[in-house]
Amino acid sequence: MMKQYRVGVIGATGMVGQRFLTILANHPWFTVTALAASGRSAGKTYAEAVGSRWAMQDAMPEKYKDMIVLDAGNDVERIAAEVDFVFCAVNLSKDETKALELKYAKAECPVMSNNSANRFTDDVPMIIPEINADHAAVIEAQRKRLGTKRGFISVKSNCSLQSYVPALYPLDAAFGVKDVLVCTYQAISGAGKTFDRWPEMVDNVNPYIGGEEEKSEKEPLKIWGEVKDGKIVPASRPNFTAQCLRVPVSDGHMAAVFVRFEKKPTKEQILAIWKNFKGEPQELALPMAPAQFINYYEENDMPQTRLCRDLDKGMAIHAGRLREDTQYDYKFVCLSHNTLRGAAGGAVLMAELLCAKGYIDHKE
Repeated sequence: MMKQYRVGVIGATGMVGQRFLTILANHPWFTVTALAASGRSAGKTYAEAVGSRWAMQDAMPEKYKDMIVLDAGNDVERIAAEVDFVFCAVNLSKDETKALELKYAKAECPVMSNNSANRFTDDVPMIIPEINADHAAVIEAQRKRLGTKRGFISVKSNCSLQSYVPALYPLDAAFGVKDVLVCTYQAISGAGKTFDRWPEMVDNVNPYIGGEEEKSEKEPLKIWGEVKDGKIVPASRPNFTAQCLRVPVSDGHMAAVFVRFEKKPTKEQILAIWKNFKGEPQELALPMAPAQFINYYEENDMPQTRLCRDLDKGMAIHAGRLREDTQYDYKFVCLSHNTLRGAAGGAVLMAELLCAKGYIDHKE
């Protein structure tokens, strides 16, 4: 039985913050003891601070309604004293986010970040728990740099690549993934929006998501990278090129993937690897881990966003339509829930992993 950890949610009033709270409401290890947001919300109850902006399908959990929201920037010491670690999902500029996360880490409070600001800090691990759990080893070097005993920052990767990187990564060891072309079809919740708040997305596709293509091409190389001399050195391959579109879907990012290998596998070999692929979350039976990480569908019209995104706590990856291609070796589609696997759920799973591996301890 794992001990209980006290956790804080920084940026608790935004969409990802709300998603954190719905996941954590009944979590077996983590109990939310602090909520923080901008100065505008500080001092109000959580229900008052969110007001009509509650965007989840489930009702706001009763236990949070009367909690007083603290000031994310000014109450760092107080929050750090009340929790074992924090989840961070703030909506600030990159520089402001970096400074805030550093403040918590230096206050000896580990930060599980959903933000992009520290993804390319070379001693900050960017973890998809089934794939690169070993990158946690860099935390020791980060603590040395920060001069901390407990405090550090760990980030999760961008939500857009969490459908296709898990499908490609396990194929690399056997067959060498060489070139990848990916087109993503991304839900509006990735922009923190609902159809009520973004009516212009109804019956519409927007071919541009700022910064998303760069992240989709660059971040996989850090995940593929290795820890050397206290830094994560990104891999030099595979070559990724990406195009990212916003589509009129509430939740769930889909990707159309084209891949070229050093050594072309058979379709059966690919399917066998996907079926058997699991990581430390499955071996450790972590609470948020999906039982089957990659699910493959034989039907031509699957996976479908609405039918598949919520399966297995919204934490599984769904793949389909694997077939040979005329220009690349293979093409396929894959799908993941962008605010569960891709955002809050992925950060909760990362925290579970780091707790299980002893990187986050209980404060005395």
